[in-house]
Amino acid sequence: MSSSNASGATPAQVKAARGQPSGLWVLFITEMWERFSYYGMRALLVLYLITKTTGGSAGESPGFGWEIATANMFYGYYTFAVYLLPVVGGWLADRFLGTHRSMLLGGWIIALGEMTLAATEFWGHNAGIQSVTLTAAPGPFLTFMGGLLLLAIGTGFFKPCVSVMVGQLYGADDPRRDSGFTVFYMGINVGAFLAGVVAGTLGEKIGWHWGFLSAGVGMMLGLTVYQIFRPFYLKGIGLPPHHRPEHEESHQPTPEEIEQARVDEHERTRPLTSIDWDRMAVIVILSVFSVVFWAAFEQAGSSMNVFAQMRTDRTLPWLASILPASWYAQINPFPATWYQSVNPAAIVLFAPIVAWIWLRLARRGLQPSTPVKFGIGFLLMSAGYVAMIFGAQQAHFAGKAGPQWLLITYVVATWGELCLSPVGLSMVTKLSPARYTSMMMGLYFFFIALANLSAGYFASFSERFAERGEAGQGWLAGQADFFLILAVVPAIVGLVVLALAPTIKRMMHGLH
Repeated sequence: MSSSNASGATPAQVKAARGQPSGLWVLFITEMWERFSYYGMRALLVLYLITKTTGGSAGESPGFGWEIATANMFYGYYTFAVYLLPVVGGWLADRFLGTHRSMLLGGWIIALGEMTLAATEFWGHNAGIQSVTLTAAPGPFLTFMGGLLLLAIGTGFFKPCVSVMVGQLYGADDPRRDSGFTVFYMGINVGAFLAGVVAGTLGEKIGWHWGFLSAGVGMMLGLTVYQIFRPFYLKGIGLPPHHRPEHEESHQPTPEEIEQARVDEHERTRPLTSIDWDRMAVIVILSVFSVVFWAAFEQAGSSMNVFAQMRTDRTLPWLASILPASWYAQINPFPATWYQSVNPAAIVLFAPIVAWIWLRLARRGLQPSTPVKFGIGFLLMSAGYVAMIFGAQQAHFAGKAGPQWLLITYVVATWGELCLSPVGLSMVTKLSPARYTSMMMGLYFFFIALANLSAGYFASFSERFAERGEAGQGWLAGQADFFLILAVVPAIVGLVVLALAPTIKRMMHGLH
């Protein structure tokens, strides 16, 4: 019998952890372009909604002219829908479509949605209106809302399935799983980085519709790559229920594949045990706690985005000595959406380091359990918002906050995200019974949906906090009280999770 280390991995498995399945890179590229599409829209949404109908930061391109509080709350409703619908999409994938078909369907609906958003600008806006609403400008309003509806529906089909397909690349005890999800998470963030730089710059500097259009093109690129390379690297992955590998056209199954199909069929029909219920309870418990983390994290697209545009010095005068004068004039001040690229850039930079740390600790039997990783993530999120307290104070007393405060917050919060998000995705695929994996992934995203709704609701009070601070009625000056809450609450929850970690670990029954 092969010996195993304290992490549960045999020496052969540890050696295999140095490489990843080829199919991971196909899903990496597909998800990269889907996230380019989503984060491109996300970077522009609130800024577009609050831009005056007579034009604004995007040259002569008009916006919707909404109040900041209304735009932030709407952002919460939209992102709530984006993360809620994967519950339905996951169920449909589990019962009828399979993750492959569901992902393709969702991807093309997303592309159509982005194109519909871009079409909003072709209606033109009446210069006499102050705000685009159903009664004041029904054409642009209905077109834009229709595009957002398509995006939400498409994401519902796409999002839970691509993560499940990554999990299907690994065996139950494969030590590469966590590091594989971290690599996959890099793909998400390469797309998100490009979104802030490309779609954000096009939207803010040239025209909002160009930003939305580029997001749609990105989605189509991802789908094209997936459909070309899937037959070579993802055979048998993502099939509908009861569809065995041997049913795929021109595929000759190996004896191992046939045997695995029989095992999978048994796994899909066996009764659930008390261990299954305990493991699913762990998913629910940690998902509930994660609401606080994501509510703080998702300020990036709303209150933090507005803080970048209105209260942050984005001139960077030192660039004038490096860039040609004409170039500097074009990016001075640099787009607020560029801050949306800090988080994904930090993930691309630090994800390999974190993946290496987890594998290194696993080989020595020292890898922290999933709940401990969650607790560390909360504490890092808290530490990140401490920087914003100083930034808000500086904005109050000096007129603008230095560009470094948002940078520090996004980087430190990213460290927290790397401890929680890829680990959370991996957790769902490990702890869920096979026939409920997509549905449990949808449930995981449901709690993220609640977090986004909470984030939008809390962000809608950001300007009220700022007004109270400016009037000397808050604990701290300016908008600092708002960020103080975002620092304190995650810290408290993180300590609670760490205290409960031993109990939660026991409920995982040996899975790490």
